[in-house]
Amino acid sequence: MPHKISGFAPHDHNSCIHSALQAAENACKERGAQFTPVRRRVLEILLESHRALGAYDVLARLTTEGLGSKPPVAYRALGFLVEQGFAHRIERLNAFVACTHPGATHDPAFMICRACHKVAEAETAPSVLSEAIGDSGFSVEQTVIEAEGLCPACQEGHA
Repeated sequence: MPHKISGFAPHDHNSCIHSALQAAENACKERGAQFTPVRRRVLEILLESHRALGAYDVLARLTTEGLGSKPPVAYRALGFLVEQGFAHRIERLNAFVACTHPGATHDPAFMICRACHKVAEAETAPSVLSEAIGDSGFSVEQTVIEAEGLCPACQEGHA
């Protein structure tokens, strides 16, 4: 079964942003979670490109826009977005990226371009790891895969 990959392929980015924000708003209403203006703006910042941003990059933007100047403001908003499934933390980069499948339960696999730093998200089959673990008794609760390489555009540039 082919896996859906988002981030490197050409697409209507305005529609991408609108859909993700709408999904976040709807999910927060359903869950009774507060989608505050700062949380919304942080998600918008993450959605502007398919690149991972560090908390201090986000904080710099919030500061220039008058939405907060202390690190906890950015960290709390990012923590909320990750907790709600609207963003992911990219461990390898110590950064955050907007989820391309907000609201869907999934185990993401991230492809990180080492040249342009774009991040694409693919849906993975969680059963692959579960099958590898076999009858060990270990129960997988969450899986995140991070792969580094070159995106199609950067491969063309390096050819």
